[in-house]
Amino acid sequence: MAEQLSIPAGVSACAEATTAKEAAFRIDYPLAATRNTRVIALDPAAEEIVRRTASMEWGQARFYSVTDPGLTLVTTAGESVELADALDDSNTVVLVSVDGSNAEAVGTIGAACKVRGIMTAGLVVTPGALTSEALFHLRPHARILLVPAEEDDLVELLRATRA
Repeated sequence: MAEQLSIPAGVSACAEATTAKEAAFRIDYPLAATRNTRVIALDPAAEEIVRRTASMEWGQARFYSVTDPGLTLVTTAGESVELADALDDSNTVVLVSVDGSNAEAVGTIGAACKVRGIMTAGLVVTPGALTSEALFHLRPHARILLVPAEEDDLVELLRATRA
C-alpha cells in the first residue's frame, strides 16, 4: 500500500500557503499597467464589431476604423487621426477583419508596427471558415492570429492583454 502523506488535522494547503516559508516564493510587485492597445477595424463588418466592443469599459484601449491606404484612422466618434499619432505610446495593435478588404491598409499598419516594435494581433472573424481573404492579408503582419474567430474573441483578447 502506498505511503500516505500525513497532514496535521486542521491544516490545509491553503493554510500552509500563508506561512512565512511559502511567502518567500510570492511575487511582491504589482502587475504591469494596462496596455495602450489600438484596435483597428479593417472593413465595414469589422467596424460594427469594434464599435460594439468599444462601448464597453476599457483602460487605455482606443478603437478605430481604416480605409486604404491606412495612413489615416477614424475614431468611433468620427474623428480622423494620423496612423503615426495613433501608434504613439501604443504597445499592442489588434487588427480585426471579416471580409479581407483594405489589404493595402493592413500592409501599411503592419509595417508601421514592425518598425516601432509594436506587438500585432489579428482577428479573422469568419466563424466556421478556416480560410478567407482576411487570413491571406493579415497573416504576414500579425504575430498572433486568431482564426476562425468569433465576435466575443475580441473582448476576451482585450481582457487577456489588460487593455
